[in-house]
Amino acid sequence: MSSTRQTDLPDHIDAAVLKIAGVVVLGAIMSILDITVVNVALPTFQTVFGTTGHPIAYSTVAWSVTAYTLALATVIPLTGWAADRFGTKRLYMTAIALFVSGSVLCATAWSIGALIGFRVLQGLGGGMLMPLGMTIMTRAAGPHRMGRLMAILGVPMLLGPILGPIIGGWLIQVASWHWIFLINAPIGLVAIVYAWRVLPRDTPEPSESFDFLGMLLMSPGLALFLFGVSSIPSEGTATAPRVWVSMLVGATLMVLFVVHSFRPEHPLLDLRLFRNRNLTVSIITMFLFAAAFFGGLLLVPTYFQEVRGESTLQAGLLVAPQGIGAMITMPIAGSQVDKHPIGRIVPFGLLFILIGMFGLTQLTATTPYPVIITELFVMGLGMGATMMPLFTSALKTLRAHEVARGSTLLNITQQIASSVGVAIMSVLLTNHLQASKLAGPAMASLHLPALAEKIPAAAIAQGLEDAAHAFAETYWVAWGMVLLTVVPALFLPRKREEAHLLDDEGVPPVIVQ
Repeated sequence: MSSTRQTDLPDHIDAAVLKIAGVVVLGAIMSILDITVVNVALPTFQTVFGTTGHPIAYSTVAWSVTAYTLALATVIPLTGWAADRFGTKRLYMTAIALFVSGSVLCATAWSIGALIGFRVLQGLGGGMLMPLGMTIMTRAAGPHRMGRLMAILGVPMLLGPILGPIIGGWLIQVASWHWIFLINAPIGLVAIVYAWRVLPRDTPEPSESFDFLGMLLMSPGLALFLFGVSSIPSEGTATAPRVWVSMLVGATLMVLFVVHSFRPEHPLLDLRLFRNRNLTVSIITMFLFAAAFFGGLLLVPTYFQEVRGESTLQAGLLVAPQGIGAMITMPIAGSQVDKHPIGRIVPFGLLFILIGMFGLTQLTATTPYPVIITELFVMGLGMGATMMPLFTSALKTLRAHEVARGSTLLNITQQIASSVGVAIMSVLLTNHLQASKLAGPAMASLHLPALAEKIPAAAIAQGLEDAAHAFAETYWVAWGMVLLTVVPALFLPRKREEAHLLDDEGVPPVIVQ
């Protein structure tokens, strides 16, 4: 490993960088694929882990998604410290092995509680993959090629959202739900071998002290707060002790964490980086965007299955246009980030999302599929022009020694926002569905012919319309959150700024084999 000056680096993405990018892409696909694969399986979990005629509440099975993303957020702050202590290559391979082990255990789950527990283990491995990969690639590419590299990385990474629902639906339909987790085993083994051969040898350095007190404050605080939010549907009210006590204790711990973070020299999360205006605005924008977009993302396949009666495979195919739309705009946005300020790119991406998501606020039980597919495609166009530019802009203005901490903040923001979004949307949807006495039986009748014979056709039709209205009402909240995201997005840089990804001598550290 050596350092090379920025002027010695080619403008194009060369083979040496692409080889390292391949390792990062494999890990990212595996982690992202697992989120989208499980989204399409939530209705299956409701039935499999419930009792005959009494499926588990949607908000309960949604914890299989929330627990995973929460575990991702929990382990991300450890990554920078552990990479210094044990070496990037060794840690990356360990993270993949932990992720694969958790996946295999998920396939053996005998109850929804066991599945949620194993998903936490899986997330602890998956959480290290993205920040490690971003740090590796930021250093390998140099600041003047980051936009193009992020675009190249973004396209194959989007195979996860596109193929996830399709693969998940197909595996559930032709085999069983167990295989949506077992599929990670061969991918993980290939990734471990690839990483061992391609990544440069580790050179661990004396690591900084670890902020154990910060870890003890943040992780339980976040978990308790989200647990309280997700408990509202089962309790029926936000005033139940299980809800408000959990939320109050969680919020208190997180406030104490913020106060504590400014005391140690090496805090768990370096909140001092918020002095960087671009990073601050990017993180605020990222939080609102991720909560709205990823929270709403899990609703679509559930709508297709529970309201329209589609199979898991068909639901996956119907969701795919969203990923295709993102694949189109992501490389375009990536190339433009190297030429134009992000403040002139991201607002247009949010505009596409607002247009597409507004259509989903009008969902009915009979909305034509071409209309829904078009709306999802437009949302995908917006996502491709929003996500990667936000990451790129924030990292380009950091010094070399700040990159690991900056990527940690960005990644944990995205994961926490996703957890919050999933919790909020699942709670809202469950509450709206419970408000209708006909929605539950009508949705169940689509998959149980014997039940359908006992319910009048008019009641089924009304129940499905009520269910569709519940999805539409939930999307209004997501749409409002995206609209709110426009406010910080307007404060993103509108003038081109030079990248500051340099060390103290003005040299960008680059991994060269």
